[in-house]
Amino acid sequence: MAPMNPDFDSYRLSDEHEALREAVRALAEKEIAPYAAEVDEQGRYPVEAQEALTKAGFHAITIPEQYGGEGADELAGCIVIEEVARVCASSSLIPGVNGLGLTPILLSASEELKQQVFPSIASGEAMISYALSEREAGSDAASMKTRAVRDGDSWVLNGTKCWITNAGVSTWYTVMAVTDPEKKANGISAFVVHKDDPGFVVGSKERKLGINGSPTREIHFENCRIPADRIIGAEGTGFKTALKTLDHTRPTIGAQAVGIAQGALDVAISYVKERKQFGKHLAEFQGLQFMIADMAMKVESARQLVYVATSRAERNEPNLGFISSAAKCLASDVAMSVTTDAVQLLGGAGYTKDFPVERMMRDAKITQIYEGTNQVQRLVMARSLLR
Repeated sequence: MAPMNPDFDSYRLSDEHEALREAVRALAEKEIAPYAAEVDEQGRYPVEAQEALTKAGFHAITIPEQYGGEGADELAGCIVIEEVARVCASSSLIPGVNGLGLTPILLSASEELKQQVFPSIASGEAMISYALSEREAGSDAASMKTRAVRDGDSWVLNGTKCWITNAGVSTWYTVMAVTDPEKKANGISAFVVHKDDPGFVVGSKERKLGINGSPTREIHFENCRIPADRIIGAEGTGFKTALKTLDHTRPTIGAQAVGIAQGALDVAISYVKERKQFGKHLAEFQGLQFMIADMAMKVESARQLVYVATSRAERNEPNLGFISSAAKCLASDVAMSVTTDAVQLLGGAGYTKDFPVERMMRDAKITQIYEGTNQVQRLVMARSLLR
């Protein structure tokens, strides 16, 4: 796939992006949607989605062509996530987490490390996860305790990371660890760990409110030994790489949130056009029309902000913190609001598993939490404005 034009017109996407949306939506409707309820109910990994996305080249679309990837831009990556999330949020974490895990490598790693890691992800043979958070270092990520010590031609890692999306499924893990405790944030380095590295252990699955088809686990490093060349960038630059990564990937959470909200809105519109009360369709009641209008207005506002943030990140514009946090924050708040309203519009039916809006409402909640809670996003925005 040729790189797409990263310039974003607020009123019209490029023909390439529109064609991509149509292709992903068709795939999602046919290959992913039929399994979404079962995936959630059983808490099982969406293998059908992974196979379909990989076969179509949508599982890690932003890997450059020189490593066997599609070479698409970040806006294309967001469109893929959005359209998959519209039918199954759990499945959208296949391209979403691949994108998150590979971004630090893309931004800061040596050419040799890129050549070592990217081809297997591009081919679909492997996936990659991102490991920053710890139980006592979530929003305050700089207080992490996981250590990495140089030992000859190796690094030896010890510690535990938590809330790792797709852990146990992924082959590669981008890991932040302390290499010089005296330097605090400037003593954190980034590494790539392989699932077969000695001392790497995957914990049990978390039991969650939503995104039940995407496994979330702890990962443990018990004298985990990795080759020295698996460090990402220079020693001590890991936290800067992590923050830069989030500038690029927070809009992808916004895209997931927009997709969830759009899916709920679509179900709600269909329902009120068919359901009758008091002798007329629900869609004829002005109060419900206002709800639908507000829901659609919020979704489109969030979509536009996500696309603008993503396109600015693609161009590596300075001071991305505000726009990236704003996109993630607005879109996730919209997803929670719109899915809640969708459940309300469906009434008792919306509260049952016969319709997907209750699942969408549960799935939407995590978008307000991961990759930085929305309280943290507001802090990032405020600091950007007031510094």
